[in-house]
Amino acid sequence: MTVRPIITLGDPRLRLKGERVDSFGKPLHELLDDLAHTMRDAPGVGLAAPQLGEALAVCVVEVEGQLHELVNPRIVRASGEDRDLEGCLSIPGFVAYIVRNERVAVEAQNRFGRRIRVAGTELLARALQHELDHLQGKLYIDYLDSLDELIPVVPHVEREGAATEDEELAVPLA
Repeated sequence: MTVRPIITLGDPRLRLKGERVDSFGKPLHELLDDLAHTMRDAPGVGLAAPQLGEALAVCVVEVEGQLHELVNPRIVRASGEDRDLEGCLSIPGFVAYIVRNERVAVEAQNRFGRRIRVAGTELLARALQHELDHLQGKLYIDYLDSLDELIPVVPHVEREGAATEDEELAVPLA
């Protein structure tokens, strides 16, 4: 496992669409391991292959200690509406309120090519949607009417005093 650099806004590779994966061998396993290790090191709750410069339909999401490795994922069911703060490891220092589906179900393959299904609400649903957007070359800022809606977030260690409620709620997804 290697911590790899996360591509940030402005790098055209961030807009790459993830190509379908047909080979489930060692290179895929190493990519999944690198994604998980890099995500945890950042830290975040999700990371997609295009954020590491890999144009593959692969991402990881970890919520409540449960790591989901998703290969060729697609949303098969979505319902409800939820507006909450969202951030991204590829757009450090900012968050914004984004409306997403409240509940989603995703079908994918695991690292061995077996079909899996992940369903979630709240943070898991938001993270799944965020990562699947990355696989389509889409960023959460694409949902904003204006970049003026971005809320700057100063890292906790660089400021005095307690975090605001918005800053405490903001979790970088990917």
